[in-house]
Amino acid sequence: MARALELARRGTALAHPNPVVGAVLVKGRRVIGEGFHVYDNRDHAEILALRQAGKNARGATLYVTLEPCCITGRTGPCTKAIIAADLKGVVAAMKDPNPAVAGRGFAELKRARISVHVGSNEAVSRAMNEDFAKWIRTGRPFVTLKTALTLDGKIAAREGSTTWITSEASREEVQRIRHAADGLLTGIGTVLADDPRMSDRTGAPRRRRLMRAVVDSRLRLPLKSTLVKSAEGDVTVFTLQPSDSPRACALERAGVQVVRVPARRGRVDLHAVIRELGKREILNLVIEAGAELNGSAFEAGIVDKMILFYAPKVIGSGGVPMAQIAPGWFAKSPALRNLKLSRYGPDFAVEGYFHDVYGNHGSRRKN
Repeated sequence: MARALELARRGTALAHPNPVVGAVLVKGRRVIGEGFHVYDNRDHAEILALRQAGKNARGATLYVTLEPCCITGRTGPCTKAIIAADLKGVVAAMKDPNPAVAGRGFAELKRARISVHVGSNEAVSRAMNEDFAKWIRTGRPFVTLKTALTLDGKIAAREGSTTWITSEASREEVQRIRHAADGLLTGIGTVLADDPRMSDRTGAPRRRRLMRAVVDSRLRLPLKSTLVKSAEGDVTVFTLQPSDSPRACALERAGVQVVRVPARRGRVDLHAVIRELGKREILNLVIEAGAELNGSAFEAGIVDKMILFYAPKVIGSGGVPMAQIAPGWFAKSPALRNLKLSRYGPDFAVEGYFHDVYGNHGSRRKN
């Protein structure tokens, strides 16, 4: 199973909108086939492992990170192929969160007298596909809010300024987080202050360009900004302004997509933004923003996971806080769960969850 999980990770940024899945076929303590899913290559991990093993697959055991599918979509059901190959058993890390499969694949295998064991390295597999689980059940992306700050909770020395806070080791981890994401979201304040590129600089292959999105209610995004100058259909601005305004038309000509969304309390409705991103098959969204958008995201309740990179530094009273939040919000603020601490050079990171994406959500089927 450890090898299957290692293979599944190779599907990062290549498998969405499907889950990342790895499979290993074992017979007589020897690996006879293996594979991982890449969306554009169509075949699921189980099929690749079976094809590699050929006729030798009979009587083997399949280790797979996710329940084999039992429905017909772009490909046929993996359960049919497993049964046809006459395997002895299937060891799976977890049940498929897709309501169209969820347990039905295992039931089909059991009816064919194939032994099924579920739960090996389940926590690892669930973490790898938490974005798919959220999206397939709700149609909305899994949202991670990530920021770098000092020990006294400041993200910049002063408003409108750029302050490098964390170390190179932390910035490398941020690039890994970006690579696993389908989209980044920031606010216009961050764009005006930092002029970021918001790119994935890992050099690892991606199936799709990383979507770079900006919340910009008044449509102030500069035509000479790095984002606009580097736009190739991968930059989207969410605004309250008409999409046929002169400013919007100029941005569209420059390769930026302008999307008008409803207002909520005079600001861009973040729920509308999240719904729109989900329609575009953005399963994994990372918010990298300033205090205003961070605060709005918390208050809207759209953040599933938070990652805070702390540098061993102090800015003091003049610094910008991580989030601008109404005074009464603290009393009803949900606590982070499943906390994890990590070290990156001289820095440390705290991450945790606001929502259990494997909990009780509405259903959205994908075949």
